[in-house]
Amino acid sequence: QVQLVESGGGLVQAGGSLRLSCAGSGRPFSNYHMAWFRQAPGKERETVATISRYGASILYADSVKGRFAISRDNAKATMYLQMNTLKPEDTAVYYCAATAGSGWSSRDYGYWGQGTQVTVSS
Repeated sequence: QVQLVESGGGLVQAGGSLRLSCAGSGRPFSNYHMAWFRQAPGKERETVATISRYGASILYADSVKGRFAISRDNAKATMYLQMNTLKPEDTAVYYCAATAGSGWSSRDYGYWGQGTQVTVSS
């Protein structure tokens, strides 16, 4: 199993930037396909971005394409989400997740962090 802990959330003005981190422990980080998800109040959890085990394959939701960048450092057992040009609609709890398989949907992921709040003020 892998344990995941997110950090880096906070309050930022629209147009600003934040970098989220997801630290893993337990089994080797490179064993897992990873992803960032987010959930806003009253809305379903949605996929933000996914990254394959060594970073060769990356996918983004259309809503964040060109503004967010997912990356990982397996040696540090850490995944990142660089978020630029933030908008109020990006406000949500952001979760990192891992799977021994792969996929886009939250149903494909069995390991989850506790979440970190990102609030973007207008």
